[in-house]
Amino acid sequence: MQYDLIVVGGGPVGASLARAARGLRVALVSHERRAQARSPAEALDARVYALSPGNCAFLQRIGAWQDIAQERIGAVHAMRVFGDDGASKLEFDAYRAGVPELAWIVEDAALQDALWHALDAEVFAPAECQELACDPGSISLDLRDGRRLQGKLVVGADGANSFVRRAAGIDAAESGYGQSAVVANFRCERQHRNTAYQWFLGGPVLALLPLPGDRVSMVWSLAADDAERIARLEPEALCREVEAASSHVLGNLSLLNSRKTYPLRRLAARRLVAPRVALAGDAGHVIHPLAGQGLNLGLQDARALAEVLSQKEPPRDPGDLRLLRRYERGRAEPILAMDAMVGGLFTLFNTNNAFVSRLRNSGLNLTDRLPVVKNMLIRQAMS
Repeated sequence: MQYDLIVVGGGPVGASLARAARGLRVALVSHERRAQARSPAEALDARVYALSPGNCAFLQRIGAWQDIAQERIGAVHAMRVFGDDGASKLEFDAYRAGVPELAWIVEDAALQDALWHALDAEVFAPAECQELACDPGSISLDLRDGRRLQGKLVVGADGANSFVRRAAGIDAAESGYGQSAVVANFRCERQHRNTAYQWFLGGPVLALLPLPGDRVSMVWSLAADDAERIARLEPEALCREVEAASSHVLGNLSLLNSRKTYPLRRLAARRLVAPRVALAGDAGHVIHPLAGQGLNLGLQDARALAEVLSQKEPPRDPGDLRLLRRYERGRAEPILAMDAMVGGLFTLFNTNNAFVSRLRNSGLNLTDRLPVVKNMLIRQAMS
């Protein structure tokens, strides 16, 4: 079986690339096949994403955004960030910045359902990769069930434990943050008014993201032991803990679904490309969720790679290494900048030092008084 592009990984990054690579014969290899689309009445997915307007526009161009039920999407019109001294804060407002919204909140399951709907690719799922072999003119991927896929380019969008990255011999620097994230959804007593909230709590970071109606999604990053304790709490006890940590800004909370926990790690691949191989999303970079930019970076990868492939000169095939290096060069600076910013914020707010505490909280207040700086940050986050 011969393809122009073989995408390994059926998550949002891989599926969006498969849909965006128009004009190419595409195969999508995934360890699981998506089930039928969820109905609006089904329970909320505990895991949600804050997508930038730029990425929402990309999803709209490839026909996926329109397939997400409106009941599964929430707009962010404002954001409030609080320091750990109880007084410092930084506020962002879409109206004052002259933009319709700062971000859109969407459930993981709803997004993936939309991306898999009307997917114009040959799907191999469930499937497990076994071996990758590159020849001068092509690359082959052997699956565990004995099938062999032949193509011009293999893209690894298969997550932090990427088979493609390892098989291509691309090294990655990995480290743990010493934290885990607890995610869950709540019904709130007070209206959230499409406002996203975030609290830096001297190490832990709590975020409450607005969902449609009177619901919010929580992402609470804590030391691994604390996260385990939080995850084991009875629903009422968990609600009281979240209310206290969030200064009761949304009043009483009630838990809507079971909470999920996952360890946080940092990963940076040494390269994004190799002969007839490219990496996208978590296969190439993983950052702390405190800025909510992990999937945004991955979708930007898919956008950039699809654009490079669409603009290739006629003599070149999709796996030409010089072509792939255009993609790598174009993504190097944005990925490095976001990794440095998130790493710096994590270190700054995870340091238990009185001087550093005053410095970081003063920095929030100072930034809040500089509209030009705030608008620049907003524009950067909207891409």
